[in-house]
Amino acid sequence: MSRSSSLRYYIFARILLAPLMLWLITSVVFLLLRATPGDPIDAMLGPHAPEAVKAERRAALDLDKPLWMQYLKYMGLLLRLDLGKSFVGQGQSVWGIIQKFFPATVELALFSLAIAFVVGILVGTVSASRPNTAFDTGGRLFGIITYSIPLFWLGMLLQLVFSVQLGIFPLGTRFPVTVPAPESVTGIYTIDSLLHGNLNQFFIALYYLALPCLTLGISISSIFERIVRVNLKQTLQADYVEAARARGISESKILFSHALKNAMIPVITILGLTLASLLGGAILTEITFSWPGLGNRLALAIDQRDYPTVQGIVVFFAAIVALASIAIDVVNAYIDPRIRY
Repeated sequence: MSRSSSLRYYIFARILLAPLMLWLITSVVFLLLRATPGDPIDAMLGPHAPEAVKAERRAALDLDKPLWMQYLKYMGLLLRLDLGKSFVGQGQSVWGIIQKFFPATVELALFSLAIAFVVGILVGTVSASRPNTAFDTGGRLFGIITYSIPLFWLGMLLQLVFSVQLGIFPLGTRFPVTVPAPESVTGIYTIDSLLHGNLNQFFIALYYLALPCLTLGISISSIFERIVRVNLKQTLQADYVEAARARGISESKILFSHALKNAMIPVITILGLTLASLLGGAILTEITFSWPGLGNRLALAIDQRDYPTVQGIVVFFAAIVALASIAIDVVNAYIDPRIRY
């Protein structure tokens, strides 16, 4: 089988398996939500509400029906790409909730990923290019510490130092209440402010982004640092690198023009896994910094026993990770012709 044919077969198989994965995730979340203690009706009306009112509300939400009937109804809605309506508030659609809160998560994730990418590659490159030195030891320690440190603890530590003690950055939220937020086009404040040519709003958005993105970016940077350090060390010992040294090519040119380029191929592969870590880390970061994103809204929905919202957001996140993994496999296959599927 040719490489192009095997790649097409692999992509086709992944696309077919993606719905199965989403179905399994949805089913597990559906059952776990109903197995955990707590009644969504009590969360909405309070434990002391009249039983008649509770029964009426439970019937309106179909919570009085057997579990298998609730499951089949939800799966039927999901097949029509309908994530249902929230139990709380005015019964807003879950798609509407995602549309409202997801841009804030995207903004946080993109800037955090940029910080993680730059810091991880920089530390990994310095560590690998100076083996058995203090730089190498420092790079390894950096990777171990940032990977193992609890994300919420790091966020609170940075808040304590840079917000409470030094007063450099705000404690949380996305934009000051005293300044009008950028008029929504994409929902991403930095982009919207630039689209409207308002640099003041742009720098305010960056100012409020700084500490949450630094927290999440540093935490995830260890993934890039480890991959770059290990692969760059192996690449620097390759035969073609030795041949380049023998031809008198400078170490800096060898490092940046030859070795680092090849060492970056596994980094692209790991981006799919990084996206999953990024979304999971975004939830903790949003809670720590009161960031009005989809992760924070998910935590609120769990606390309120809002079944449709929790299920919808989890399925939405899972679909993003699945699609990103497929896209990265395709890109990586075209970048590295040695890959076979």
